[in-house]
Amino acid sequence: MLLVIDVGNTNTVLGLYAGGVLKHSWRIRSDKARTADEYAVLFGNLFALQGLRLEQVRAVMISCVVPPLLDTLQRLCRSYFALEPGLVGPQMKTGMTLCYDNPQEVGADRIVNAVAAYHKHRCSLIVVDFGTATTFDYICPAGSYQGGAIAPGLAISANALHDHASKLPRVALQPPPQVVAKNTVHSIQAGLLFGYAGLVDGIVRRMAREVATTPKVVATGGLARQIAGVSETIEEVDDLLTLDGLFLLHQLNP
Repeated sequence: MLLVIDVGNTNTVLGLYAGGVLKHSWRIRSDKARTADEYAVLFGNLFALQGLRLEQVRAVMISCVVPPLLDTLQRLCRSYFALEPGLVGPQMKTGMTLCYDNPQEVGADRIVNAVAAYHKHRCSLIVVDFGTATTFDYICPAGSYQGGAIAPGLAISANALHDHASKLPRVALQPPPQVVAKNTVHSIQAGLLFGYAGLVDGIVRRMAREVATTPKVVATGGLARQIAGVSETIEEVDDLLTLDGLFLLHQLNP
């Protein structure tokens, strides 16, 4: 079986593939304080709940934007899987040209998403990934990665509002009944959700005008469905985009 691991600043997503099919996936908190042994116990418990054992893993592919956690997971793979994991980066064979001033700067998650989205759709694309940061990546019709934009994530915006305005409460990140809200909770939700949807739609439209194509807009990430519900430009939500991209990169780099 192939274990794929997507490490973000807030969450880490695991996917287990067998016979080319995603059998199980899990989302856990990214914790730089955990040791390799502690992660092994956590992974082992998640596996056990599905009647699986760590020893069944034959390969691992990792996308990581948190360097301290990458070292920890590499130690885990060596100690508990007896293998070296594949690591996503510009030096890896991706089948995609990175048209970036310094390809080393492109986040591993952005590469993975671009590869997966183009493999699935074979057209010009804008991929919007809603994580700790929200990234916008453009892939041209010929399949090369052209770059994009990075914005603060929705959760960061919500936390900053609560932290710096002492009378405003934390709220659930879900759309309120209307924009002209009638209470404080709904007012905050209106500003966050509809305001963030405006940010997304504005950047997507500017990118589409700049590249002079009509890209398909695909969203992924933890808050993708909340924003897609109020966005005017997101056409599809693909919850498994990053995991599928890691699977594809494993096939290209066995």
